[in-house]
Amino acid sequence: MKLNPFVQAGIGLTFALLWSCPTLAALTETKNFGMDVKITGQSEDDRDLGTQKGGDVNGIGLDLRPWIYGESGNWSAYAMGQAVASSDIIETDTLQQSADDENQQTTNDDRKTKKNYLAMREFWVGYSGFTPYPGEILKLGRQRLRNDDGQWRDTNIEALNWTFDTTLLKASVGAAERFSEYRTDLKELSPEDKDRQHFYADASYQWTPGQWIGLRGHHTHDDGKLDYPEPGVPTDSLDKRENGDLTWLGIEANSDAYNWRNTNTVNYWASVTGMQGNRDTVNALNADGTRPTNAKRSDDLNGWATDLGVRLRLDPQWQVGAAYSRASAEYEQNGLQSNRSNWTGTQSRVHRFGEAFRGEMNNMQSMSLFGSWQLREDYDASLVYHKFWRVDGNKPVGSNGIDAVQNNTDDVTGAILSSTSLPLEDGKKDLGQEMDLVVTKYFKTGLLPAGLSHSIDEPSALVRLRAGVFKPGDAYGSQVDSYMHRAFVDVIWKF
Repeated sequence: MKLNPFVQAGIGLTFALLWSCPTLAALTETKNFGMDVKITGQSEDDRDLGTQKGGDVNGIGLDLRPWIYGESGNWSAYAMGQAVASSDIIETDTLQQSADDENQQTTNDDRKTKKNYLAMREFWVGYSGFTPYPGEILKLGRQRLRNDDGQWRDTNIEALNWTFDTTLLKASVGAAERFSEYRTDLKELSPEDKDRQHFYADASYQWTPGQWIGLRGHHTHDDGKLDYPEPGVPTDSLDKRENGDLTWLGIEANSDAYNWRNTNTVNYWASVTGMQGNRDTVNALNADGTRPTNAKRSDDLNGWATDLGVRLRLDPQWQVGAAYSRASAEYEQNGLQSNRSNWTGTQSRVHRFGEAFRGEMNNMQSMSLFGSWQLREDYDASLVYHKFWRVDGNKPVGSNGIDAVQNNTDDVTGAILSSTSLPLEDGKKDLGQEMDLVVTKYFKTGLLPAGLSHSIDEPSALVRLRAGVFKPGDAYGSQVDSYMHRAFVDVIWKF
């Protein structure tokens, strides 16, 4: 298998980083290496809501992730590779962005997900000698960036990131930019990621036992070269059509609600975020195929979002709760989010906006009701009901797990000439509703190095079901199917 240049560079950089650390001999005295083995079975029906042929996934995938970790004094280094083989396009990675689902519609082979691929997930060097606190570290390289609610950061990306994590104060500051996917199949970045830099900082303070309040900010700078359409020249789905600068500022408070080990009778979380900035957008060709008068337009953006939730512990094992989220029409997330967190109070992270729908905070409000069960560290389960609406019934919503299309067909032959995303019905706000079930059985814990606890999500072995059934609302029109589902069975071993 031929590796693209960025994957080759990633592999080379991994070894360069490992070998450039001081006293390599000491670094390798403690041999921390292993293999994460993940088998994922996926069943998915009508992601396209019955608007085209296909849209279904049924298959199984094997995901092998070898890793190596070493420490020497204040220095540390980590690298994780990945090899995936599957019978279909199986989603073995929960960090995969919803937009990746749409890659199958691209006209560019350089960004078509394949069943089998190699990748470099992480490669970084860390230094923890700036302060005497054990929860402080500076890391350089491709790494996992994550915050508790998963709504700001939860992705693997190239970054310079400093983290300070103590009992009373948690803080992080850093800069990140995606240079490559470091995969043998995705040889090109998405247009949104090209030349886009991220700068962020956040801090939270435990003002009284178990009660946290914090501030967070994020800025994206995108000055990538725009690709303007040419008359008579087919467009490329990877052409860059937008750039600009956006800034997010937010405040949050919670009762350590995302720590599934807490024993509070009542847990809560609350956040409010404002976003503003400017964006340049390429104008499409005129209907007759000629260039528009203005090649691009510039817009000022202003939006806000909130996420609220409360969870009540009925006894040591059972919890119930409700959550509400609202994002204005112009608000959008920064592109590094997964929206996965422990918001239901279990060890398993659950998608905040549905395992099937996978919405994001953009012109959407949602109400969620849930019950969860946690038996020691052996079992957990979450049952969640979601209801989704548009805030502005005449504007689109952000990316999600739905890939419904509208086909342009030839009047004579009926052949499909082109396909575009299905527009939502003007004035209709009801996006739909969903039921989710996440159930996990855990096995043997404590086999991984303590130094990796900040980035490792799971115990050493588990079996997990993640399933969601989505019923589209009036906003999708009457021509779509009634239901779609997405279900996964994950089996994970960590050696």
